[in-house]
Amino acid sequence: MKYDFTTAANREDTNAEKYTLREELFGTQDVLPAWVADMDINTPDFVLNAVKKRLEHPIVGYEEMPDSAFDAQIQWMKKEHGTAFKREDMFYSHSVVASMGSVIASFTEEGDGVIVQTPVYPPFFHSVTQLNRKVVKNPLRRCEDGSYTFDIEDLRAKINKRTKLLLLCSPHNPVGRVWRREELEVILALCLEHNIVVFADEIHSDLVYTPNKHISFSTLNAAAKTLTLTAIGVGKTFNMAGFSISSVAIEDENLRNRFKKAYESVHYAQGSVLSHVAFETAYREGREWLSELKIHLYNNYMLLKKLSDKYASFIKLTPIEATYLAWIDCRGMGMRDKELREFFIKDAKLGLNAGLAFGREGSGYMRLNFAVSSEIMCEIIDRLESAFLRFGDE
Repeated sequence: MKYDFTTAANREDTNAEKYTLREELFGTQDVLPAWVADMDINTPDFVLNAVKKRLEHPIVGYEEMPDSAFDAQIQWMKKEHGTAFKREDMFYSHSVVASMGSVIASFTEEGDGVIVQTPVYPPFFHSVTQLNRKVVKNPLRRCEDGSYTFDIEDLRAKINKRTKLLLLCSPHNPVGRVWRREELEVILALCLEHNIVVFADEIHSDLVYTPNKHISFSTLNAAAKTLTLTAIGVGKTFNMAGFSISSVAIEDENLRNRFKKAYESVHYAQGSVLSHVAFETAYREGREWLSELKIHLYNNYMLLKKLSDKYASFIKLTPIEATYLAWIDCRGMGMRDKELREFFIKDAKLGLNAGLAFGREGSGYMRLNFAVSSEIMCEIIDRLESAFLRFGDE
């Protein structure tokens, strides 16, 4: 392998969110943080070198997002995911969550219903309630093998004339599903029937494990393009969240015009020149790095899987198809959610996301970010094993 993921830079003395918030979130500094979805893996050197090169120019002022950066993303998405985005379809955004808020403001009114499929990334429902819209909760259905699928009958029963928008997490965070074409086609049919717009958060679409294949919602058929806004970016793929750059692709002119009203009202502008450089470089030079990264991430997941198999009476690992986020079923431990959270903090000395943060359906679960170096992953496994051994002896 060309790239080395065995170790990574120490983030303890930086302003890294997952480290600086330990006391606030977990009540102690004495936890190894494995919660927020960025990687404890070095951002690619070719990205950082391009940024350094740009800094040789002594002026860092206002700059437009260059067409070449969008073109790099368009070509990447075409090759990797079969999309057909054009330059006029693309909008700069500093984050997917910001884009989500603008979409909710653009396509719904106060009191309208927005479909959210729980358990899901918390801003999905927070963004809805903060804008005084109604969360239409359509929980995912858990299958016998621990994986998840859509509950179409529940969704059909909950749609009414004020249901205007569906927030689709694809691939899904936290359950790690890559939705199959046939699953998405049923969602599309319902949305077309009821004139429901789809915001497709596809930020994890590059982090899919073989043999799974991400299907971008807008590519299902021509009709899908008339109701889909697609959020994509480099933040998760290349560990570049700190550059605060993503994009929204909108292929339908009517949707673009409606989105622009909310988009322009909050002055997104065009972001940072350094982010533009990093964004374009990642898409142009990152394919080999990403390929090797996914092998490393899956190896980390398999270490967790081996551990969960060993302590199967306590925990079960949800089958993963994408993302670097393990959704761990801890109901076998027989603990209430508060006790479960305390177990991981005090016994395992790990800072994880509590399942309840993703909706009531997350009760009894924990989310663990395994996008770390081999060195840190071994430490996570050791801490978990020691905690489970003590728990089993009690």
